[in-house]
Amino acid sequence: MYKKVRLKDTVEVPPRDLADVTPQRVKRLLQDKLEGRMDEDVGSVVSVVKVHDIGEGSVLPNRPGVYYQAEFDAITFDPKMQEVVDGTVVEVVEFGAFVGIGPVDGLLHVSQISDEYLAYDGENQQLASTDSNRTLGVDDAVRVRIVTKSIDERNPRDSKIGLTAKQPGLGKHGWLEADRDERQATTEG
Repeated sequence: MYKKVRLKDTVEVPPRDLADVTPQRVKRLLQDKLEGRMDEDVGSVVSVVKVHDIGEGSVLPNRPGVYYQAEFDAITFDPKMQEVVDGTVVEVVEFGAFVGIGPVDGLLHVSQISDEYLAYDGENQQLASTDSNRTLGVDDAVRVRIVTKSIDERNPRDSKIGLTAKQPGLGKHGWLEADRDERQATTEG
């Protein structure tokens, strides 16, 4: 879920920039420091939007810069447990598909895609059903539910988000439309 939050953080202004301690400069330093970083409490910082307040600077022994406490608004993405999200398949591997949901990728394990057996087709970068001719490949739009979440603040690329598509209303968008059409045909007939 995307949200706008008000945060506080400390930013180091290097000596060469001390004449330019403006909200714009502090915003650029905060962007360099925070954007793309994962935090268990706020999620992933997508963008630092506006600096509201810059505190008094402080100097630390044996450190060349001056440290300022800043209060600012940021746009964050914080995936919540059991949240249903739309995403795009970014990679298909033998054990499942990686789905881009906002600024992070989640794993849709092959066991969580369908009750049908899905074979891996590495040449075409897809998982294919031998029963219904359904396929799941790169760039396919999917609707999934977040079922596990493990955030690694030190190394955000090692964060893990587990997804499922094995519930009603979830799965590849084309599959959802076909399922809806099939249900309508059986109720009308």
